[in-house]
Amino acid sequence: MAERKPVESWLTDMDGVLIHEGTPIPGADEFLKRLRTSGKPFLVLTNNSIYTPRDLHARLNRMGLEVPVESIWTSALATAQFLDGQRPGGTAYVIGEAGVTTALHDIGYVLTDTAPDYVVLGETRTYSFEALTKAIRLINDGARFIATNPDEVGPSAEGALPATGSVAALITKATGKEPYFVGKPNSLMMREGLNRIGVHSESSAMIGDRMDTDVLAGMEAGMETVLVLTGLTRPEEVDRFPYRASRVVNSIADLVDEI
Repeated sequence: MAERKPVESWLTDMDGVLIHEGTPIPGADEFLKRLRTSGKPFLVLTNNSIYTPRDLHARLNRMGLEVPVESIWTSALATAQFLDGQRPGGTAYVIGEAGVTTALHDIGYVLTDTAPDYVVLGETRTYSFEALTKAIRLINDGARFIATNPDEVGPSAEGALPATGSVAALITKATGKEPYFVGKPNSLMMREGLNRIGVHSESSAMIGDRMDTDVLAGMEAGMETVLVLTGLTRPEEVDRFPYRASRVVNSIADLVDEI
């Protein structure tokens, strides 16, 4: 591999890298502390569009992890930024929670079910048949279909839950229209994140626990990629992918001394 520039900025996934099932992963607190004191730009990323950055800041803080609100980058924020660039001041019918509705309000979008420019599908724990039916009819009438992320399932204490990707598939089956997914593995989310903190991909690294989302998106955005083995991708699975991470480490603790 070609020699890269030293890493001056870091992007890291949240679930599976910093936390696991609501508990900090050993080394996460020290890694974040080193980042804050170093002054190096960084972002904590999540494909979950349910929560606002302020919500996630509070949730992480209760776990003992300090992440500034401005250092949290969600698929909902990336979706809002994408739509603001595509059609400023537009309208949308939204299925989702505060994470995506707040992000769209903040860019000046009007949320409506009357001839919207877009149907925006985010994540929620209360998908309703009525809302899905409305979305299908609006898409059939010409609304453009956007989804915050392609994750098919999400975790819960009781087991897997259907997530945005699964619900998007239902809408696609009913309309024949595929959504544009903004979140990982779309490298757009990474590029928008890099722009947000004013850094270049050549001197940035992406840390993740999934080869098929985090590493893929980081690689396609031109960043160094680091796979940690504390999440979904297991050691025996790494070589099955047609692309490689720049590095594979056991956990975030192995990166603390690099900050």
